[in-house]
Amino acid sequence: MTRPPGLPLERDAGPFAPPSAITRLRESRPVSPLKFPDGHDGWLVTGYDAVRQALADPRFSSRQDLGPVHVPYETPSMPEAQEEFEPSPQTPGLFITMDPPDHGRLRRKLTGTFTVNRMKRLEEHIAEISERQLDHLAECPKPADLVTEFALPVPSLVICEMLGVPYSDREMFQKNSSQIMLRDQSIEDKMAAWTAISSYLGELAVSKRAEPGSDILSDLARDDDLSIEELVGIGFLLLLAGHETTANMLALGTFALLENPEQMAALRADPDLIPGAVEELLRYLAVVDVLFRYAAEDLELGGEKISKGSTVLISMLAANRDPSHFPDGEALDVERKARTHLSFGHGVHQCLGQQLARIEMRAGFAGLLRRFPALALAVPPEEVPLRTGMNIYGVHELPVTW
Repeated sequence: MTRPPGLPLERDAGPFAPPSAITRLRESRPVSPLKFPDGHDGWLVTGYDAVRQALADPRFSSRQDLGPVHVPYETPSMPEAQEEFEPSPQTPGLFITMDPPDHGRLRRKLTGTFTVNRMKRLEEHIAEISERQLDHLAECPKPADLVTEFALPVPSLVICEMLGVPYSDREMFQKNSSQIMLRDQSIEDKMAAWTAISSYLGELAVSKRAEPGSDILSDLARDDDLSIEELVGIGFLLLLAGHETTANMLALGTFALLENPEQMAALRADPDLIPGAVEELLRYLAVVDVLFRYAAEDLELGGEKISKGSTVLISMLAANRDPSHFPDGEALDVERKARTHLSFGHGVHQCLGQQLARIEMRAGFAGLLRRFPALALAVPPEEVPLRTGMNIYGVHELPVTW
């Protein structure tokens, strides 16, 4: 039976595993041709070695303005023919969609902010934020939604405080962030959500340039080399990545532990395993599953010839479970040495905030396991609503009791 064109999305192998079609492709052809719904002949990279190589090779561009944009799944505003697509204009400040030297110029503005030492100094404060939110969760009527009562507030509180964004405005940016992350969404609706956030951040950037405080946006606003548009792009990236990714890891990670009670018991018996368990959960879940790259020239990867202009999809989740690198990679093992996972990327685009995310997850999981020894799902696991239609995976809600 011929598979329809596009990226397999259905989580038919369970809520934590890649779609079975992607796993089969990794086993048979780690760099596979992929027919896009608009007719474009692109590629899907699933093997660990090939993914790592592609992420480190500058010939695989991150720029979306090099040619027509090809989407690997059906969307409401998708043209019928690929010729109708236009290049996506470069968004000022959004350095994850840039190549060197533009990428480096903007990223260097933030490297001092996210150093390991600076993040370690924040560790105690983040633990306090996590504990306060756990106090709140304990007071909630049962069952409670772990997403809204704990997993989403913790990273949102942290990143708002770091950026200098009022936490009271969280409903606006969380709602519009979800709109942007939704796959089955028209370009018009996504642009409306982007406009709402960028207008808000633009006003905030102007005010911080006039009266800077002691936060990241104020530090950036003091830099006359950055335009207001670039401040908006950087602020958007940090705000979105700073709450969406960790929130989904905390919720989906808790779901995974509840579905693997022997692993949860091991962590309760030995809390020193938590840092390693965070790495294993990052490997096992990879909530930022698929990255886009664009072949800037004819090249070869994994023995396959990729033509200039090809859209290349990179599956982090499939790579993280490649048995050639992680034996028995389909199993969750909190004692595994998983630090070589690719969930934070690799190469020049490796996640800038990865140390912050690690600290938030260590505090979150440690506190949750300590404070709620009888934590349990309040619904059957098959009824937990999965974010299969979102560009960052996770659960929409996680009803729990204790």
